[in-house]
Amino acid sequence: MKKIFAALLSASFLLSPMVVSQASADDYRRPPVVHKRVIVEKTVIRPHWKKGYRVNASERRRFSDVNDYRRYRLAPPPRGYRWVRADNDYLLIGVTSGIISSVIAGR
Repeated sequence: MKKIFAALLSASFLLSPMVVSQASADDYRRPPVVHKRVIVEKTVIRPHWKKGYRVNASERRRFSDVNDYRRYRLAPPPRGYRWVRADNDYLLIGVTSGIISSVIAGR
């Protein structure tokens, strides 16, 4: 029994360097790991204007006033309201509140 155990123990010492060298050889056969950098570009999506939406002051600065509303076939604004152009849409906005009361899409 001691002879079998001694033979197995010596065989394990002799075979361990071969197992380690085989494992390190496998490392060279694997394809290299490539870390890809992904760049995400953000696009600004303008809101679709809706009746009752409150336009804040920073958004109102970007709008252009429409003084010649008849040229664009718009009704005259009531007192306290004004027509503005946002992108290709016309909005009837309350002067003091900033609430949209009417939206006419791109004309």
